Amino acid sequence: MRQSSGIGVLDKAMTVLHAVAEQPCVLSELCERTSLPRATAHRLAVGLEVHQMLVRDEAGVWRLGPVLGSLAANATDTVAEAAAHVLPRLREVTEESVQVYRREGAQRVCIASVEPLSGLRDTVPVGTVLPMTRGSGAKVLLAWADPMTQRAILAESVFTERQLAEVRRRGWAQSVAEREAGVASVSAPIRDASGQMVAAISVSGPVDRIGRRPGSRWAADLLAAAEAIHKRL
Repeated sequence: MRQSSGIGVLDKAMTVLHAVAEQPCVLSELCERTSLPRATAHRLAVGLEVHQMLVRDEAGVWRLGPVLGSLAANATDTVAEAAAHVLPRLREVTEESVQVYRREGAQRVCIASVEPLSGLRDTVPVGTVLPMTRGSGAKVLLAWADPMTQRAILAESVFTERQLAEVRRRGWAQSVAEREAGVASVSAPIRDASGQMVAAISVSGPVDRIGRRPGSRWAADLLAAAEAIHKRL
């Protein structure tokens, strides 16, 4: 379900990295997780080991290597950077929690978040991993995903293809008690300079306060914030 670059060996190598990132494993487990032939999985893992992206202990267990930490330390997340200039204003307008999510395979990850200064809140720290099968943020990320990813995730989702079509039509999504009981949210797509959807921006809060139709309250402000981030990108 991961996106394809069209470069087969690179995509397979990334599949190996993600499999080891989920949990350190021996070669047989790596083959099972990636569905790669044993010889292919071993060749890729050894190649990644040479570049210190993976390391292997005496028991043959593969783990993430030190070079990944070095690369991450110098990485810049342009979407999160752009969002940091916009989210505080959206929080001020809505007085609710605001997040930005990016899809990673069959999950979504919070890459930016601000919380209201007081009162009950829907706290989602940066780095939180959430499912792609429920919630307004998931709907937005899936609505503009590739058809293969949509089919795979929709099979286990609480929403349908018809609902995703509605999200694409109106440009935003809402949910009530899908991700968590008592929480409602509304989300919109963030697009990069080329117009491609790269993340979802969300406003969330207690249903008792935000209401069962959060889109009617915050969709316009949310779309304006998404556009502001788009211009910064």
